[in-house]
Amino acid sequence: MSSEPEATTPARRTYSYLGPAGTFTEAALAQVPEARGQVWNPVRNVAEALADVVEGRSDAAMIAIENSVDGGVSTAQDALATMPGLRIVGEYLVPVRFVLVGRPGTTLSDVSLIAAHPVAYAQCLQWLGRELPAHAHLPAASNVASALDMLDGTSNADAAIAPPGILEHHELELLAEDIGDNKDAVTRFVLVSRTVAPPNPTGADKTSLIVELPEEYPGALMEMLEQFATRGINLSLLASRPVGDALGRYRFVIDADGHVLDERMADALLGLRRFSPKMIFLGSYPRADRVINRYPDRYSDDVFVEARDWLRGLISGEPTA
Repeated sequence: MSSEPEATTPARRTYSYLGPAGTFTEAALAQVPEARGQVWNPVRNVAEALADVVEGRSDAAMIAIENSVDGGVSTAQDALATMPGLRIVGEYLVPVRFVLVGRPGTTLSDVSLIAAHPVAYAQCLQWLGRELPAHAHLPAASNVASALDMLDGTSNADAAIAPPGILEHHELELLAEDIGDNKDAVTRFVLVSRTVAPPNPTGADKTSLIVELPEEYPGALMEMLEQFATRGINLSLLASRPVGDALGRYRFVIDADGHVLDERMADALLGLRRFSPKMIFLGSYPRADRVINRYPDRYSDDVFVEARDWLRGLISGEPTA
């Protein structure tokens, strides 16, 4: 007697993100189609999220990498520079909006002490100065912790600055919304997995790298940048971070328009590798804004292929036209 094999349920994937529920990072993870219906694991910091990936507890981690107001997230950049075996596989943009919340029944006139993460507080100063000029600030560990500590009595704050998503998870009084000073503020997040082959180019791609200057000499930075400039590659991010072993030693976090499978990008990476053996390829992935990368015709793939064929002909002794 034969029996049909039992169907197996595919194992659910696990995604780590900066928690608890209601954070901007959770909002970024909600944009990942393949993460829906999977296991979401809230963690306390970026290093813990990436360690989950490296050590196999999670399949991927969502981390903040850049803010349009405050610039690069140094903890994330440093972690990616020092933790091997990681690859960026996607990026996501989340508008930065803040709400002022209190315990149920609180009114705006009751507020004199406001809990807020220092970065969030700094981005709401104009509204606070106009609407609550006599308030005092109580620093909080995170945007969500500011509200949760108020709810459970850990802090004596009357109100908290928090992301709008917290209202979906906790019973809070909405005192004011959209209180940020910069209405166009946005945070860029990246989804990080273990090392995998990059996806096929889409024409709207980004390549992330970390490059360490091999030694300090006049023009070293220019020599590094020329690897991109002479191949028509635009840089959307160039940030320096100290290596940490001595004063004056820096590594550079770079986002370059294009894909490693583009001829111009591959050629640039070869040049960078010769220039700096301590180069980390973090990944090529689709841009969040899906804007097609533009470049002059002289940097098209066909031109690079033709030039290689021309050189090959010279070496082999083929007659030239």
